[in-house]
Amino acid sequence: MTPHPQPPLIPEVGVLSLGSHRWGPHWMTPHHVMTRLSHYFNVVWLERAHHWRETPSVFARRRDVAQRSSGSPAPFEVYVPEPWLPDLHHDGALKRVLFGRRLKNGWDRLRRRGCTKLVLYLWRPDFELALKHGDHDLSIYHIDDEYSFQQDPPPMDEREKRVIRAADHVLAISPGLMERKGGINPSMWFVPEGVEYDLYATPVDEPDDIAGIPRPRIGYTGMLKRHLDWRMLRELAQRHPRWSFVLVGPESSLSEEDRRILREIAGWSNVHFLGGKDVKVLAAYPQHFDVCIMPYVVNGYTDNIYPLKLHEYLASGRPVVGAPIRSLLDFRDEILVPSSTQEWSEAIARSLAPPFTTEEARAARQAVARRNDWSELIFTIADLIGKGLGDGVSTRLRKLELR
Repeated sequence: MTPHPQPPLIPEVGVLSLGSHRWGPHWMTPHHVMTRLSHYFNVVWLERAHHWRETPSVFARRRDVAQRSSGSPAPFEVYVPEPWLPDLHHDGALKRVLFGRRLKNGWDRLRRRGCTKLVLYLWRPDFELALKHGDHDLSIYHIDDEYSFQQDPPPMDEREKRVIRAADHVLAISPGLMERKGGINPSMWFVPEGVEYDLYATPVDEPDDIAGIPRPRIGYTGMLKRHLDWRMLRELAQRHPRWSFVLVGPESSLSEEDRRILREIAGWSNVHFLGGKDVKVLAAYPQHFDVCIMPYVVNGYTDNIYPLKLHEYLASGRPVVGAPIRSLLDFRDEILVPSSTQEWSEAIARSLAPPFTTEEARAARQAVARRNDWSELIFTIADLIGKGLGDGVSTRLRKLELR
């Protein structure tokens, strides 16, 4: 889960990652991918630029990152742009100049490590300008979300089409995104979300804040956001006062109605909000649920996601119930996918008893998760980069990985 302290297998290759997420304890797809990619190549995580009004806080932010990075340089580095390099949040010549300087500083950090082959790794279409600078030998656009974030996504905007067309390789995390954004770039690949299997599958003691919660525990880990079906969760908790509903994660982008429901059910004796957790600590919770749930609303947005928690839940071995969104329908042999509130009640009740609680069922779920370990998925990306760079990089990578 942490950057590799050893030199990367192919040290002359440098990857510059541009995304919207800050470096921190709550990990999303880019955190998982880029830290693990540093096993193969040098990686610089170029943190999104601050707005000029945030300048005073940048000094502390840079100190914190520097303290974590002290000592021998690891192949993974977080670069927080200098206070004098903000994002002005409006188009114009100065905005482009500042962006170009941040980009140059990122490349310079890789060159100082001896990187002679440079890979531009984009996580959002917002960074289209980086493709035009031409400092890289290979470009990748990794689509990990439907970036309109709307319940009924509009047609893909022209900027994203240009980025998809211009990138050397395009990766998408879900079948929905493959279907929605395919057909533009012939080199488009499906790379789903993964799991650090051993972290989630290895038995650990109950965290203190869950130990006193009565069973059965119906649990969710992740952001508490507007894409969850809060009305249904409230109704389930009302119908089943003897079930403990446990939600582990920070609040994020809730609507006013959702927030009102959250405040209402937070006072109920069978609903427990445990807050956000560090990525390593979070892994202990699914093991101590009786049923793991993914209660998404079903709409045009959620049909394009691939829940990071899917394989984390499966690795724990616990029964899983999820909404019938596009990516989960492919796992109907391992999880239940009810539609209505009544079906959710029935699915959870069924999951609390055999055959869902048998060792055979546990082993089957864990076998699926093991096949989606991050190590397998990240090697696929590294090999794709190696082939794209040529000069035998892929062949060397495979030989070194087999040692």
